[in-house]
Amino acid sequence: MASDRKIGVALDFSKGSKIALKWTVDNLVRHGDTLYVILINHSKSSESRNHLWLTTGSPLIPLSEFREKNVTHQYEVVPDADVLDVLDTAADQKQVTVVAKVYWGDAREKICESVGDLKLDALVMGSRGLGAVKRVLMGSVSTYVTSNATCPVTIVKE
Repeated sequence: MASDRKIGVALDFSKGSKIALKWTVDNLVRHGDTLYVILINHSKSSESRNHLWLTTGSPLIPLSEFREKNVTHQYEVVPDADVLDVLDTAADQKQVTVVAKVYWGDAREKICESVGDLKLDALVMGSRGLGAVKRVLMGSVSTYVTSNATCPVTIVKE
């Protein structure tokens, strides 16, 4: 039975976000879903194309293009082989459509904006595992997103 759900994964290529991506592919996505890889770029690049995309994010990037170095370089993203392998598995074995979208700015706000922008049915993200004191001082992206996102949010811990 085919599905048409839109599942987002916030990815920063950290160990926690890679675990969240793998968990999503193993446990959540199914045939016919679209898996959105949401990337937040914190750079203050002065290139005009990035200014154009500050509010809306990049165009959607299909998995085939996300593998190309010239494309990822354009968006100042450096994916690694582990992530690409997991995404290939999702696309091939589960017949999931995989696309990436890059946003520029504060991760908390941009991840929440992506939920509405992409009309996500669910969002998955990793946890950095901050202790109570660090979470109070630094703020927690996952806490902010779970409180403000307009779709169900799953936090996958290491």
